Amino acid sequence: MADVRVCAVRDVKPGAAKRVDAEGYRLSVVHIGDDWYVIGDECSHEDYSLSEGDVWEDDREIECPKHGSTFSLETGDPQTLPATQPVPVYPVRVEGDDVVVTLP
Repeated sequence: MADVRVCAVRDVKPGAAKRVDAEGYRLSVVHIGDDWYVIGDECSHEDYSLSEGDVWEDDREIECPKHGSTFSLETGDPQTLPATQPVPVYPVRVEGDDVVVTLP
């Protein structure tokens, strides 16, 4: 496992997501209030960027912009069809002004 700085805190506005490519991983970094989430950025239904979709703050979900599947930011599990497979989630923390993710 490796800890990797993926962006600065100021790079992701509250209630938003940002795509980041790090160490060969395509990631979506999501900021909700004081919480941070990092999930795989590719929808498990088709190859679309989840970070381009809407963040559902109250539900802690992100919506695929193409077909509307939503995914839990906490578990990666799909919450609505057509997606049926989860996307990966990664441990994330803030260190000073940096967002750091642990990659396998």
